[in-house]
Amino acid sequence: MPRILVTNDDGVHSEGIRLLADALRHLGDVTVVAPIQEASAVGHALTLRRPLRIDTIAPGVFAVDGTPTDCVNIAITHVMKCQPDLIVSGINKGWNLGDDVTYSGTVSAALEGALHAIPSIAVSTQRVKDECEFGPSAEAAAVFAEAVLQRGLPAFTLLNINVPRGPHKGFKATVQAKRNHVTMVSERMDPRHKPYYWIEEGTNQWEPHDRSDWQAVLDGYVSITPLQPDMTAHDSLAFVESLPHMIREER
Repeated sequence: MPRILVTNDDGVHSEGIRLLADALRHLGDVTVVAPIQEASAVGHALTLRRPLRIDTIAPGVFAVDGTPTDCVNIAITHVMKCQPDLIVSGINKGWNLGDDVTYSGTVSAALEGALHAIPSIAVSTQRVKDECEFGPSAEAAAVFAEAVLQRGLPAFTLLNINVPRGPHKGFKATVQAKRNHVTMVSERMDPRHKPYYWIEEGTNQWEPHDRSDWQAVLDGYVSITPLQPDMTAHDSLAFVESLPHMIREER
């Protein structure tokens, strides 16, 4: 029976991870290892400056006082004590589209799986006024989990799935959307009249693109974007190679 690791960044008690695990149980032996509390927007962080602890929440369900990436590594080395056949991370409360994947703990858990050469999936659902429908996302995750267990994934590739609210029109293979993003940082004063700062939701202007993840969910489709850990800007290699010649000419 396939061994499936389920994790997230919203915490082990999130409704999304519970429904995701339930949706995958018919496909294999599911183990849940997730942060003990919410760890959203921590990216691909590892905890290196303090020890980590594991709490047993229920049979097959474990909490780690760390990041999603910590959870994947502890699951492999000390909970499951083997590499799972599949890692599924989610269901995140809110989409992870475009360059949001660089902040996302949900996507980073799947990225860690890909770095271990484990087929991995991240799944996120639309959030409207702080409310989410997890059922359609759990169903979509199960569809692709079954397909990946049967066919595998190209080496060092993960799938980033984003699901719109309500009935969807089907599935679309997509690319990451591009946007002009402005992060909002507000300054406030504490009772001692010293300033402190909150990083808040930014403003976005998404660039039109017929095949982007943003356009797919906007049109009512489930977006599936293949991602990879290799962040090399291959189209810029020739430019970088020319830089020493430019410097010598300027001198």
